[in-house]
Amino acid sequence: MKIKYRLGIIGFAHMHINHLAEVFTNHSQVKWVACADTIPTCQELCKAPYTRAWNVDHVQEVTGGMTVYNDYHEMLKRQHFDIILVATENAQHVDVVEACAASGANVCIEKPMAASLSEALRMARVSQAAGVHLLVNWPTTWRAKTRKIKDLIDKGAIGRVLEVKFRGGHTGPLGPHNMHPGVAEETAMMSGVERGATWWHQVNTGGGAMLDYCCYGAMYSQWYIGDQATAALGIKANLDSPWGDAEDNAAMLVRFPSALALMEGSWTTWHHGVSTGLIVFGTQGTLAMDTDSDKIRLERGHGDTTIIDCESIPVERDSLAKEYIYHLETSQPVHPTLDMLFNLKVMAILDAGTRSADSGKMELVNSEVWQIC
Repeated sequence: MKIKYRLGIIGFAHMHINHLAEVFTNHSQVKWVACADTIPTCQELCKAPYTRAWNVDHVQEVTGGMTVYNDYHEMLKRQHFDIILVATENAQHVDVVEACAASGANVCIEKPMAASLSEALRMARVSQAAGVHLLVNWPTTWRAKTRKIKDLIDKGAIGRVLEVKFRGGHTGPLGPHNMHPGVAEETAMMSGVERGATWWHQVNTGGGAMLDYCCYGAMYSQWYIGDQATAALGIKANLDSPWGDAEDNAAMLVRFPSALALMEGSWTTWHHGVSTGLIVFGTQGTLAMDTDSDKIRLERGHGDTTIIDCESIPVERDSLAKEYIYHLETSQPVHPTLDMLFNLKVMAILDAGTRSADSGKMELVNSEVWQIC
């Protein structure tokens, strides 16, 4: 067992880095070493809560400070890392992971795994070839109710799963009155031009509501249904963000061999729009997640409703930091949703939905099967 794990950060584009920094700082075996941001394709026009420059300052405050490099390649040459947290633009995940793998550093990517399946496959191949561990973090993995739904499904509480439905929505990553984990502040009032200069609203950086929000539906459906998806129908729309070229609303309908999944994401709504963001329909009942509590509702029809409390996640593995370090020290499998191969299946769904939105027709879900010779 290591006394300390040397950690670094590459990328401050994704505001989830604030919470990740807090989680790892709270782990007694973590030593922060250095960090570096990637070079944005478009310079941001202001510094406000959750913008990349603001994220750098906030993370430095949370971690107690670490060496800041202008170039992550130089950082990887000069420093040794056990784990690198990556919170770059989605389109830069692949380049950063390849550089980390070449340096021998284990990696944790913030969801989604990549901007496309081909990029995710590159990341998987280089990680396995280098013998480093690649995890993909999902904030929802650390919510007891999502695990409870999986447990109830596995125990046959609703029979065979027929459909998974997910809808997530807010005013946008930098939209008005939005808040993100690890920070007590709301987003600032930014103009459309200022928001449009951030990577979130740019197609070429992997921005847009489909990758940001429909990815959760892809993850849930893969986890709860289990089979490999076969086809997807996707649609994107920019309904209220004319200053950006990425979609602010998206939806996907996914076909599995014996089930369906419907996922919606919006950056233009003040609420999820439904009392629950996640519903799982089965042959013998329905499970609904209450967004405002740690409870699950089991419906069997005709007034047969059961409210189920969710057990807490075991304290020794109730955070990403604990889970990752436990995995490195024991070689025990990580939670299924963090696993690299599982996330290739999730990316296959997202990739098909994105291609469908671009082509205007249903697209087949490509197999995630791959092999290193």
